[in-house]
Amino acid sequence: MTEQMRTSTRDLEELRRRATAWLRGRVGGDATVSEMSRPSGNGLSSETLFFTATWSGSSSRCVARLAPAPEAVPVFPSYDLRAQFEMMRLAREKAGIPAPLALWFEPDPEPLGTPFFVMEQAEGEVPPDVMPYTFGGWLHDASPEDQRALQDASVGILAALHESAFTPRELAPFGPAGLRAHVDAQRAYYEWAHGAHRIPVLERAFGWLEEHWPEDPGPDVLTWGDSRIGNIMYQKFRPVAVLDWEMAAVGPRELDLSWMIFLHRFFQDLTVGAGLPGMPGFMRREDVCRTYRKLTGYEPRDLDFYEMYAALRHGVIMARVWQRRIHFGEQPMPDDPDDLVLHRATIEQLLDGYEPAS
Repeated sequence: MTEQMRTSTRDLEELRRRATAWLRGRVGGDATVSEMSRPSGNGLSSETLFFTATWSGSSSRCVARLAPAPEAVPVFPSYDLRAQFEMMRLAREKAGIPAPLALWFEPDPEPLGTPFFVMEQAEGEVPPDVMPYTFGGWLHDASPEDQRALQDASVGILAALHESAFTPRELAPFGPAGLRAHVDAQRAYYEWAHGAHRIPVLERAFGWLEEHWPEDPGPDVLTWGDSRIGNIMYQKFRPVAVLDWEMAAVGPRELDLSWMIFLHRFFQDLTVGAGLPGMPGFMRREDVCRTYRKLTGYEPRDLDFYEMYAALRHGVIMARVWQRRIHFGEQPMPDDPDDLVLHRATIEQLLDGYEPAS
């Protein structure tokens, strides 16, 4: 978890030249794009570029998001940049969520080799993935009161999004609604990512879901998808920018709640496994659900099911990320395919005693 994973094969200087030409076509012939850089730490899916754009005497610190090049072993089979761009606008304008200000969407792949969008760069602190925030740092070392303030404000983002009303036309880019459609899409994603080299522990988890399906999955809302504190910038423990909307979908509220809860458990389990205490009192299920219930009046349901689903979804993604590392020679292929799932022990614990029906 300490090494910087490779996520791109594109040359930054060539991207800068091509982005300058594109920007001049957008805002005028005097536009320039500064030297570009990539983030360290968080962000393993879309390609992210930082730069300053200058035109007509003004400048803006910007972030561009691009779909990864095919040779970079993309995490997902497709990247709908237009939907991400629209999701940020909806979150900001209709839900009052501090998503970054979306500046331009470019559907034509010609300028940079792929569609992309540009947004304003926000300023703040992000709980890191590498090394995980549970190992130490500003959030780990904060007072319990500040940690709880950050937790409650983060849950408040989910409440604001889920309680907002969107038209059918606004929801259309985010796929068919419902838990069944969501799980079917995840199964198709698993087949795309791992069908050639199957992962038994993930297939057992899919079987567990079918045998523990909720009687009533509950109402569908627009969900963030990648709802975790590692995708939020904070200032003084308050959210100032909510990032990474590429997993947005229409489905039960519990999809977002369980993802936020489980992703902390993922990092907490890694920390305990390293012999450190981590943050055991942070993002506990009962506390997250209590805050959400207070903000919305909705009682979250079937959280055991949704925690398993979150663990499974994260397992499919992390195994794909590990395949990227293998592709770039950063680690060898394990003898046991289940070892591609960094948190296989957590999934096995959730599966304890379960045997698929024959």
